[in-house]
Amino acid sequence: MISFLMKRLLQASATLAFLIVATFFLLRLAPGGPFDGEKVWPAEVKANIDAKYGLDRPLPVQFLEWCRDLARGDLRDSFHYIGTPVRDIISDALPPSLILGGWALLISVVAGVLLGVLSAWKRGTWLDFSAMFVAVSGITLPTFLIATLLVLLFSSTLGWLPPALWEDRKSMILPVLTLSFRPLAIIARMTRTSLLEVLHADYIRTAHSKGLSEARVLFKHALRNSLIPVVTLLGPITASLITGSYVVETIFQIPGLGTHFVTSVIDRDYPLVMGMTLVFGSVLILCNLVVDLTYGLIDPRIRVEREG
Repeated sequence: MISFLMKRLLQASATLAFLIVATFFLLRLAPGGPFDGEKVWPAEVKANIDAKYGLDRPLPVQFLEWCRDLARGDLRDSFHYIGTPVRDIISDALPPSLILGGWALLISVVAGVLLGVLSAWKRGTWLDFSAMFVAVSGITLPTFLIATLLVLLFSSTLGWLPPALWEDRKSMILPVLTLSFRPLAIIARMTRTSLLEVLHADYIRTAHSKGLSEARVLFKHALRNSLIPVVTLLGPITASLITGSYVVETIFQIPGLGTHFVTSVIDRDYPLVMGMTLVFGSVLILCNLVVDLTYGLIDPRIRVEREG
């Protein structure tokens, strides 16, 4: 297990390094710059600005200087939020995204697995059709429409919840429900499909022949093996939820990472884009690493193969 972990850490480090290099050079090679706009700067002023921020130097030199600052823990100052360190922007935006994504992940996993199990267990019944209707709706309906419907129902019509902002626990409910709806639907459909395949396996028929109850066979023998495809999905789903959603954060006016990332790309805010890329890439790679390690806990055969 230790050798497997070390191998995966090396692969993760190489992946993150490639992501950083690709983002740095592609961002600077794209047309336009951080200080380009409707106003045309005089050539002398533009040259002074580029010199101040080191944009007049060769790209390899700029990259090495950025890596040197990164090694010291300095992500530099934002071009858009002048005078504000990127590290401060990320530290302020990360807590709302973590809270929003954490609750959305919890709801998605618990409700998604329960819906998938219920649908597979009661296949062909009205419970199955109802659960899959929810799943298909979550996959097909766009996020902004789900948010609008929830606000109309729970805020405008019933008046139970505030329509926006990020101030107290009540204001978190609608954003969390909106963000969790799509991953919940994906997990529910995957759980149902995987569980139906496992229920037709030979060892499940053997368990039934021993006189075990249907519920025991389902939850003790079938469910564990059917969760492997679901766990595979949890890596990218967890990363996407934790790092924020631009649509959800914009609709509910949440100062999270998703909003800052999109605006940084639009503004060509090089330091902020690199900082966000570093955070997003690290979270995604870490989540996938945790998923790989979780495989061995769910299926001992995978652990034996890796140790071998």
